[in-house]
Parts: sequence; structure tokens; C-alpha cells
Amino acid sequence: MRPVERGIAPNVYAKYQDAGPDLQTRLGDYCSYCERQIETNLAVEHVQPKSLEPALGSTWTNFLLGCVNCNSSKGHQPVSLPDFLWPDLDNTLRAFDYGPGGLVKSNSALDPAIRARADALITLTGLDKDPGNPLPARRPTDADKRWLRRQEAWRKAERCRAILALQDTPETRELIVEVAKGKGMFSIYWVQFAHDADMRRRFREAFVGTAPLCFDHAENLQPRPGGQV
Repeated sequence: MRPVERGIAPNVYAKYQDAGPDLQTRLGDYCSYCERQIETNLAVEHVQPKSLEPALGSTWTNFLLGCVNCNSSKGHQPVSLPDFLWPDLDNTLRAFDYGPGGLVKSNSALDPAIRARADALITLTGLDKDPGNPLPARRPTDADKRWLRRQEAWRKAERCRAILALQDTPETRELIVEVAKGKGMFSIYWVQFAHDADMRRRFREAFVGTAPLCFDHAENLQPRPGGQV
């Protein structure tokens, strides 16, 4: 999950919906959880539900961007921030593993207490929902195609890597970045290009709002200052 940095509030909002354009300028038009690029109906997502925490209803630091599926999965469940990992507070790119089947899992190398928080976010947002889940309640509805979009992104990223191996030019690298930006799924491209620091730098710089302090000079992941991971 891409770690993001929204920066300080650029405005005071009478209505939370008014923050949408500023959030997209700061973070890009991607769901903060499933990472899909969303052209329409990308909502201002309340980290802590406004129905339970009305005082945070128009608070910039309580905003992320969410697709309809991630928002629906979160619903109005109570959220205690320390019980989860968050893309705006932690280096969530260190916390989750992405694979070819469209699955998202917590990183098994994490400290057990931290891994529990990563698993909690997966469950909260429904990123574990796929047709092969042994638990019927954790299988997606027909309208929830997040698992399928991850599968497609994995195959596309694999294809991009193969093309680059055959024709490694600056132009090819630029085109691959544009492909990634067009559909989102930053983490999948990050995994696929694990041994190419230049491509990783290009992805990080191209996806607006990616938190720079989560990476060192060689594009290796490092703990986020003040975060849990």
C-alpha cells in the first residue's frame, strides 16, 4: 500500500466534500487503500467515521481518498487509530505483500504486534476479499472487482518488465511509468521492479503524494519517522 503525505491543510472546509479537489491534487486520483485509479466517484474518505466522530467531519488530517468498495467495507465501524496501520502515518509499503493472484497479505516478517495492525487494516477495508477466500463472508460481491484489477495490474506489470528487458531505453521507461499511472496499483509495480532502482524512483516521483521519507537514497524502504513501520 503506497505511503502518502497529504501535507498541511490548504484550506478550511465548510463541507468535507469541498476537500476532494485538494486531496486529489496532493495525492493523485487513486484510492488510498486499494490504489486503483478512479476517474469518477473518488470520495473524500474519513479515516475515523464522521458518523461516530462528528468533530472530525471536516478535519483535513482525517481525510484520505477512497473508492466505493473500500469505503463500503469500512462503513461506520469504530476506528481507533493505534489499532491499524495507515498510509498517511506509516510506511505501509513495508507492511503488505502483493502477489500474482491479486492477493494482499501482511508481511510475515513484521513484528507480530505490527502485523496484527496490518491485518486489521486489510480486514477493515476488505482487501482480503477474493473469490477463493475460504470464508464466504470474505468473498467479494459481483460489484467488487478490486481483486481482479490487481490480477490485471500484476500481469501488465510483468509484461512491462519483459518489454523493458528487450528494449531498455529512456523512452520505454517513461512509457511504463505512464502505463502505471493510468491504472494505479503503485505497490504492484514497486514489487515487479524490485531490482531496478531507477524505475522505482520514476514510480515514486510520478505518483504525486508518495511520502518521500519512506525511501532512502537508493529507493530502499525505511521506517516512516513517527510511524509504526
